[in-house]
Amino acid sequence: MSQHSSGALSDVPEDGPITTPRSPDPSSPYFSPTHQAAASTSTFHGASPPPGSSSATGTNNQAVQSSSVSRKSSGSVRLGREATGSNGSLRKQALAPSRSSGSLAPPRDKKRSSTDSSGKPKIRILPRLPHSKDVELVPTTGMYWSKAPVYGHLPTRGLRANSTTLVDNVVWIFGGCDDTQCWNDVYCFDTETMRWSYPQMMGDIPLPCRAHSATLVDRKIVVFGGGEGPIYFDKTYVLDTITRRWKMIKIDGILPAPRRAHSAVLYKNKIWVFGGGNGMQALNDVWTLDVGNGIDKVRWEKVETKGKKPSERGYHSANLVGSVMVIIGGSDGTECYSDIWCLDLNSVTWKEVPYEGEGYRRLSHTATQVGSCLFVVGGHNGSVYTGENIFFNLVSLQYEPRIVYGKPPSSRGYHSAIVTDSRLFIFGGFNGRDNFEDVHVLDLAGAAYLPQVMSFEIDVT
Repeated sequence: MSQHSSGALSDVPEDGPITTPRSPDPSSPYFSPTHQAAASTSTFHGASPPPGSSSATGTNNQAVQSSSVSRKSSGSVRLGREATGSNGSLRKQALAPSRSSGSLAPPRDKKRSSTDSSGKPKIRILPRLPHSKDVELVPTTGMYWSKAPVYGHLPTRGLRANSTTLVDNVVWIFGGCDDTQCWNDVYCFDTETMRWSYPQMMGDIPLPCRAHSATLVDRKIVVFGGGEGPIYFDKTYVLDTITRRWKMIKIDGILPAPRRAHSAVLYKNKIWVFGGGNGMQALNDVWTLDVGNGIDKVRWEKVETKGKKPSERGYHSANLVGSVMVIIGGSDGTECYSDIWCLDLNSVTWKEVPYEGEGYRRLSHTATQVGSCLFVVGGHNGSVYTGENIFFNLVSLQYEPRIVYGKPPSSRGYHSAIVTDSRLFIFGGFNGRDNFEDVHVLDLAGAAYLPQVMSFEIDVT
């Protein structure tokens, strides 16, 4: 079922304090209530965004074209339409902004270089709204890609092979690397305001690392493994997102081999770790870290699984779907896989998914569950990096075509993804030459996946 690449892949194919920005000018069009109403606020059917939340990423081009905007000298925004003809039909009216002699233009966004000599994160006061002219219009029920209008303490480095953990509406990004070094700092990204921040951490701060795992347990992020250069780690750290304090956990008994490029999911108070590589070979073992008695009383246990096992691999994706861990792709350092495996965490039994077609070879991709579908974005196919979006139906256990509009992220791997409030966020990545720090948003537009089954079980026979 799996396809392999003919060429060899190395183990790694890709071989401060918080500062609050000043409050924006209330007269700015970015914060006008009327202007915000013109932006897309599509959410799940029957759900509404949290109070006070808004999104500037899913702008509906059709809605903008159907009405014209004019700005008064006071800075307010209104929508204008002019009735023409006896039948009362409406035609678009382009209203030029009027400005009094003493009115002020909206504040201009001043871009700072990412290579600030002070080494501190660059600051953007207001978001820069993207206005791509080379993308098609989007139907009201279509999924739409756009680049997020971020602001705040932007990352001054690429976001590559880092971990990404969603806590409420805030994404916590730890570690990662570029072409020369790894990092151990933390960035936070608010998915409602699109604001970056750079919080100061305390405690037992981990060494710089990449390709580690990060699992959320009761508002604490449990980080395991990873590595820097030729060094691989087997340490376990916990970051308290409330106190912003790191703590290294001392664990007695047997430990998993040091590794990176593994995966981890949380099920029944246990973190299930699969695969990765230890620098000498790829792995396909399964371990659990019992966190049911509190973070300070954890213990590792090796799991003896049943059935035929997947081959050794790292840089795969793992999703917990009910009581089943779904593994897609990965690489053993030489071959790139297209197979899909399911591990029933109750019976600890492996089964390979017998899907139709040739499949898609992938490593360093992301797979995010939306309803009964896994959205697989980007990655490396054994030959080149790709920006392709593919969709795996968890009910039929088959890949299926879907239409996506807008301007998707460029080809990349080693990025990260989360889904929240009917939007899929993609952070950073690497294309073999450039490290990215951008943020892209796929507006799922509710109706695009309403027909999906929301309550189901995976049945691999």
